[in-house]
Amino acid sequence: MTTKQVPSTLQKMGLDSPMALALHLPSRYEDETELFTIEEALNQGRFSSTQTQGVVVRNQVLFRPRRQMLVTIEDHTATLQLRFLNFYPSQQKQMAVGVHVRVRGEVREGFQGPEMVHPTVRAVAADTPLPTSLTPVYPASAGVSQTVIRKAVAQALRHPSLQDSLAEFLPKKLMAELIPGNDWPSLQSAISYLHQPPADANTQALLERTAPAWRRVQFEELLAQQISLKRAHAIRRERHAPSFAQPVKSKSFEANLLKALPFKLTTAQERVWEEIGHDLEKSFPMNRLLQGDVGSGKTIVAALAAARVMDHGYQAAVMAPTEILAEQHYLKMKEWFEPLGVRIAWLSGSLKAKEKRLAQEVIENGEAQLIIGTHSLIQENVSFSKLGLAVIDEQHRFGVRQRLEIQQRLGAELFYCHQLMMSATPIPRTLAMTYYADLDVSVIDELPPGRKPITTKVVKATRRDEVIGGLESWLSKGLQAYWVCPLIEESEVLQLQTAVESFEQLTQALPKFKVGLVHGRLKAEEKAAVMAAFKANEIQLLVATTVIEVGVDVPNAALMVIEHAERFGYAQIHQLRGRVGRGSADSVCILMYAEPLSMAAKERLQTLREVSDGFVIAERDLSLRGPGELLGAKQSGDAMLRFVDLQRDAWLIELAQQAAERLLAEHADLVERHLERWLGSRAEFLKA
Repeated sequence: MTTKQVPSTLQKMGLDSPMALALHLPSRYEDETELFTIEEALNQGRFSSTQTQGVVVRNQVLFRPRRQMLVTIEDHTATLQLRFLNFYPSQQKQMAVGVHVRVRGEVREGFQGPEMVHPTVRAVAADTPLPTSLTPVYPASAGVSQTVIRKAVAQALRHPSLQDSLAEFLPKKLMAELIPGNDWPSLQSAISYLHQPPADANTQALLERTAPAWRRVQFEELLAQQISLKRAHAIRRERHAPSFAQPVKSKSFEANLLKALPFKLTTAQERVWEEIGHDLEKSFPMNRLLQGDVGSGKTIVAALAAARVMDHGYQAAVMAPTEILAEQHYLKMKEWFEPLGVRIAWLSGSLKAKEKRLAQEVIENGEAQLIIGTHSLIQENVSFSKLGLAVIDEQHRFGVRQRLEIQQRLGAELFYCHQLMMSATPIPRTLAMTYYADLDVSVIDELPPGRKPITTKVVKATRRDEVIGGLESWLSKGLQAYWVCPLIEESEVLQLQTAVESFEQLTQALPKFKVGLVHGRLKAEEKAAVMAAFKANEIQLLVATTVIEVGVDVPNAALMVIEHAERFGYAQIHQLRGRVGRGSADSVCILMYAEPLSMAAKERLQTLREVSDGFVIAERDLSLRGPGELLGAKQSGDAMLRFVDLQRDAWLIELAQQAAERLLAEHADLVERHLERWLGSRAEFLKA
């Protein structure tokens, strides 16, 4: 089976070889192994899927109340109506009067009695034998029928090359030691079973992906991922990076920065700085993730790392995903470093051509010691003079390809720079074990002194006037507040209150106070002007979209109202409410929601009201959204794990880690074969 033999529609789905088709496993199954008379099907109870057959005795197309096709079939026991709201002329022919058809679907109560709406239909002879295995239903894209996929998969499973591709090469002794009492089938048997499960298969275990055949496939996939990560870890230790020991001189940037700070580092900050400082002393590149909840003080730790590098005559770069966050870093670092004589360069997409060119020049000639900006820092025309450290903030928002790009770009012939990733979105343990195995992780697990817990309240949108009244008394105390909206302009579909509308309404309702508006479509300088006015308390109430999600630090703003909170995810709300609670006043976050609420939204708001621990929230977020979004893997277009659920299959991860270590140590010859089978070119992404 060559690529040319695979239909082009399947090639577009990436199903271009027997192996790709073999690993395109079903998402569910239909049981076509049982057949009932029409009378039995009618008596089985409503809404249960069933299969029956009969002769077409009537086929008519009606146009009221809308165009539809009604087909009546009968056998020796009863009649049944089939209703099609969307149909093609070919289907009319398929179900012409006198044709014998086999149908499968749910029996429902219609206007004219029991009926099936849009059942699966096949024209068959009355004595056509039933299949002996469950019928697979495959993930498909528009315009690709199940019949085409089933036929291609069946052909692929018979292809001679698959014998080699699915060959059993994991040592039996290793499998027996790792998985005592192992009842898993061979990989080839597991794949065949999942494509064609017998009629008596445990359908629940198949659907939940806990059947032994699924376990074998999941283990193999995880093993490939763990091997790739462990190899990346080993390769990194073979690379050369500049070693940055703690400067002896008391007048170093590092020592002077610590002296100049108006606060003392927390115990957690001191601990993680020691871990990072230890990494910077090594002669291979640091690859560390610094985690800390919103407001825990990650920026000062990154600044100390930058100071250490600059003390040795190297440059440090800080990259953030949005201009507003990058600018916050720029202003904060400027405040800390300019008095120490550090030259800072600012680079973002919104700079004018001349400003950009000047920034690029001082970066390239080494005059700029500290460079801060957005993803503009990894554009083609940016060349660093001597880059020793790259700090990437909110790293999951860049996507896998961009992190890989900066790593490769900074990996010059002579040395690689150290990398420090930062995230206020805590990485759940299972995610860290599977995707961040090549990262050393530091966690700031305490907030700076004086940070007060935030009280979260959940209120209905019908109490909006009451909330505005409370807001007025709040602002009268001299405090400031945020009002967050999910959209910028009117959407007829969602019918959400917009930022612009809220701004106008609140300006009218609170005439004694200055109300500002900031959103993603404002020019960078307009955004900066509004934020500066808010920070200076020239604006008391800031109406904003989620551009303020990260990086904004206004200690006097201690109240936040989030409108249409049901539209936001866990991590977004947790990040947003982290903008308050930064001063001495008691802080409140009001989650205002519109009814009706879905069960998921209700649970989300309830959790956010009760839980302030970012790790608990991250675990809930993972169960809802999956790893792709939390990692930034979605932007790369590569879902890293196709068959594994990180929460359901957490126990398998440790097994795969142990097996990967053993294979690398004892069976190096098998490693390449395993990686090629499961990852192919995607193995590169795991090194990002």
